[in-house]
Amino acid sequence: MDSRIFEGLKVIDCATFIAAPAAATVLSDFGAEVIKIEQPGAGDPYRALPAMPGYPASPHNYVWLLDSRNKKSLALDLSKPEGQAVIHRLAAEADVFITNYPPEVRARLGVTHEKLAPLNERLIYASFTGYGETGEEANKPGFDSNAWWGRSGMMDLMRPDMNGPPARSLPGMGDHASAMSLFGGIVTALYRRERTGKGGKVTTSLMANGVWSNGCFVQARLCGAKVPPRPPREDAVNALTNHYRCRDGRWLILSLLNEGRQWPVFSQCIGRGELINDPRFADKKSRHANARTLVEIFDEAFLEKDLAEWRKILDAANLVFGVVAIVDDMPDDKQLRVSEVLVPFENDTMLTVNSPVWVEGAAKVTPRRAPEIGEHTDEVLRAAGYKPAEIEQLKARGVVA
Repeated sequence: MDSRIFEGLKVIDCATFIAAPAAATVLSDFGAEVIKIEQPGAGDPYRALPAMPGYPASPHNYVWLLDSRNKKSLALDLSKPEGQAVIHRLAAEADVFITNYPPEVRARLGVTHEKLAPLNERLIYASFTGYGETGEEANKPGFDSNAWWGRSGMMDLMRPDMNGPPARSLPGMGDHASAMSLFGGIVTALYRRERTGKGGKVTTSLMANGVWSNGCFVQARLCGAKVPPRPPREDAVNALTNHYRCRDGRWLILSLLNEGRQWPVFSQCIGRGELINDPRFADKKSRHANARTLVEIFDEAFLEKDLAEWRKILDAANLVFGVVAIVDDMPDDKQLRVSEVLVPFENDTMLTVNSPVWVEGAAKVTPRRAPEIGEHTDEVLRAAGYKPAEIEQLKARGVVA
């Protein structure tokens, strides 16, 4: 079996920036045809993100390559009635319609669920918002930095210490995680459609996904627990689940949860076998009570070797740890390549980040380059039944480009 699960599935990506379009990207990876709706002229404002201050300089539009691969771009002005007529025609034949426009904007552009659903009873309408579909914040715009990271409590809890400033998020950090929720919702709705023949509306939000990501501590608070501020690294409550700097300045993080078995092995690995019989560290309770002293001992020990040496030692002992990777590691990370986390673009040596889901026996599409604005306008319109003269009229009126 070597088929693409969503081959023949038609998806309209009528969204901007990251989370909602990224869900469409995952569908495209499994063979769906995705039509990206963009405003004539400027296109999706996400295209301009790398030009903002603080973003890495590159001759390639890396964010657009990542989240718009495999798609076809239709430059369509939805503010015009003729443009809305085009999107309605496309939606009548589509399987999935994805949008993240605020509800008020959807109404103005004629792309609400109430408007599109009567055109196609099998249509899955996937709605993505910052703060949910109802309530006084339903029309409030939001990015993952505020609606996912800030609103969920993670930004506050991830301070380096209780007196430090809130931690900043990375570009797209919450968007790409939230995209997988929207993807899962779409697939769930498609499964229901297989059973009932009916489409429906799927919803999720940045806020909901952020709180879900912080679910352990949020649930603790909902159960009446008081969530303590995180201590600085030097005051970690468990030295065996802390991070340490190596001689070359690189860091690793330990996750030694099975202390009964791993404590003596680890002590020998770091050349501190005398700790095994030290009464201060005789059992888990005493090790936790003396965690600060252990952190100081481990700090000295890890500074004796480079990260590469520690990786060999700890791996040989089958101890659970992780490298605190830097982005410069990624292009040459063999495990990322062999596990297809990084894959090459079609007919190119440049790599891209794969979507994080695989299905045995279902081939993914070899990533194709992201489209230019309106690159596939004629192709998409022809496939929708527009004649050449009609397409030229739409162009002349500025409806498409």
